[in-house]
Amino acid sequence: MLTDLLSQYNLYSWQILSIVFIAGFLAGFINTFAGSGTAINYFLFAILGMPMNVASGTVRLGVIMQAIANSIQFYKKGQLDLVKGLFISIPVTLGSIIGAEIAVNIDIRIFEKVIGLALLFMLFLLFYNSDRWIKGKKILSTRKVTIWHLVAYFLIGIYGGFVHIGVGIFLMTAFVWISGYDLVKAAAIKIFVVLIYTPFVFAVFIANDQVEYIIGIVTGLGNLAGGMLAANLALKWGANFVRYMLILFLTIFSLKLLGFIDF
Repeated sequence: MLTDLLSQYNLYSWQILSIVFIAGFLAGFINTFAGSGTAINYFLFAILGMPMNVASGTVRLGVIMQAIANSIQFYKKGQLDLVKGLFISIPVTLGSIIGAEIAVNIDIRIFEKVIGLALLFMLFLLFYNSDRWIKGKKILSTRKVTIWHLVAYFLIGIYGGFVHIGVGIFLMTAFVWISGYDLVKAAAIKIFVVLIYTPFVFAVFIANDQVEYIIGIVTGLGNLAGGMLAANLALKWGANFVRYMLILFLTIFSLKLLGFIDF
């Protein structure tokens, strides 16, 4: 029904572009706190008849725009560990290039059930040791990055290059449980790492002519507005607020991927 309603409008009409902006705003807001907000953009682009690989390339433009603004916000507030973020971004970027090469030639739906189960596991971790998410573990955050850390971030990078949905949740979980950050610092470094690796992924989609630039820019403006609002709330209300938001979004998207709810 929604597909039929939208099909009467031109892709670049003000009605469609307005909906794209709103979807980008919601995605940017959710992605700042956790991840999986990009699923909203994928869902809308699919309704608009955009092939999945083109949708995956198009959303990256908005991700870059949002990540630039959010990284600046967190850095100014002293919440961004810039040095470690640059170091961690190396294996994530290498993995993401591999993931993007896979994405331009494969259907992502075969991974949905696995991702849904992984998100449910992360939801369990949020309840298992709530203090770890809120306070972090300083002894871990001050240690050097080990080879096992690099392997973990490399694998997350492959997933992030393949499909952006949920990569923020995987990164934030790694930053809390592997690197020892609290949720606000984890959100900050997650956004910065995404900023570093996404242009490389975006270049792969550009090279394969799989980007709708106008839609991507409008989505990006929405991402930017939603992301800046979410970052301000995270900085103002702290890690416990981010934890509750993460629980909410994890629950919704894991149930969606596992087929229990549909939207």
